[in-house]
Amino acid sequence: MGFDHAYWQDRLDTLRARHHVPGATLAVLAGGELHELASGVLHRGTGVAATADSVFQAGSIAKVYTATLVLQLADAGLLDLDTRVADVLPGFAVADPDVTRGVTIGQLLTHTSGIAGDFTLDTGRGDDCLARYVAACAEAGQDCPPGTVISYSSTGYALLGRVVEVLTGRTWDAALRERVLEPLGLEHTMTLPEEALRFRTAMSHLGEPGAWPEPAPVWDLLPRSAGPSGRVLATAGDLVRFARAHLDGGTPVLSAGSAALMRSRAVECLDTWSFMAGAWGHGWALYDWDGVTGFGHDGAALGQFSYLRVVPGSGVAAALLTNGGRAGELFAGLFQELLGELAGVRMPGLFAPDPRPAEIEMGPLTGTYERAGVRITIIERDGRPRVRWQLTGGNAGFAAPIEADLVPVSDTVLAMPGLGPVAVPWLPLVFGTLPDGTPYVYTGMRAARKVG
Repeated sequence: MGFDHAYWQDRLDTLRARHHVPGATLAVLAGGELHELASGVLHRGTGVAATADSVFQAGSIAKVYTATLVLQLADAGLLDLDTRVADVLPGFAVADPDVTRGVTIGQLLTHTSGIAGDFTLDTGRGDDCLARYVAACAEAGQDCPPGTVISYSSTGYALLGRVVEVLTGRTWDAALRERVLEPLGLEHTMTLPEEALRFRTAMSHLGEPGAWPEPAPVWDLLPRSAGPSGRVLATAGDLVRFARAHLDGGTPVLSAGSAALMRSRAVECLDTWSFMAGAWGHGWALYDWDGVTGFGHDGAALGQFSYLRVVPGSGVAAALLTNGGRAGELFAGLFQELLGELAGVRMPGLFAPDPRPAEIEMGPLTGTYERAGVRITIIERDGRPRVRWQLTGGNAGFAAPIEADLVPVSDTVLAMPGLGPVAVPWLPLVFGTLPDGTPYVYTGMRAARKVG
């Protein structure tokens, strides 16, 4: 089926406005051709229009670029998945000496290292920022023991970025440019804000649900050391061009074996809602849509939300970049229809509780749960579950504490309203038990152990 540009432009315009997303760009690979669309504005204050060549923050989609660099090093014989991080990263240490000695490259790639996932630290803008970050990781604790459950770790990908630097002799930024961006001809992809200023660049927007968000007071909050986990700046078209290389077997930046390994099923996800993924590979999130398999990744950066989906069986890839509002609802509405028509995919809707809450016993779920940067307290008040969500440590300045009523979904899942500048109306709290019997709760697919 051909790509009807006028129809999809109308759908993008309509859904973007409905969900108060200031600006969005969409790129779709279908039938071997790349189609690029844009809608809205890059900045509600200046009114500058979004165009197909506009650059947005792709957030955590940066992790797939870093994983690509790491698998390049595997192709060169410099490491493999079982290589211990300590063997390739001089001076590497985290708070747990056993993890320091034993954690592997494969565990970092698959988010199974258990290392505190949001160990946030600004180590400056210099080329030594990742080296300094790794030195500071000596204080990083564990969200869970290694190899037990998947727990999304941006810290792990910052460590992988430093591995890239040590083995290539280049900064992560330079290695990415020279080894991935230039070979793929990605001329509208970069890693540093000053590089983005050469192009039309989207401004972040923040605001409460149900109204148009306003321009954020700053463009971004991420330090340079977060680059390997969270800062690739790109057009939607360049994201799809990058995905096409993986769709085509990695050429010219990876071997076919390494490209396949990145999307090979490595670990199952108990929380199948936060990233809408049922499993994780060595870099890619993995999807199974009623028997149709795919891969991709999502990203978020101070009000900018990004989505990338690839359906190998039909040769379809699509990327959506946004700069605020209820972007998750725009994504779900648009991609359910888009992937359904072009790839025969039945993509599920967003997470939401049933209108009639489940009747559950709250006692086993109440208590305080902690992971690096976050404290979550679940209580029962007047017969209703309630949460207090507080950022701690290096994350403390990013947002004020949040308190909200919860809606029971099942004995192990509660629904939390998506308050403030989040992309979706509901967030899942998914409860489980580690192999040693310790209860934990997933929030954003990050495990927080029960401490009281």
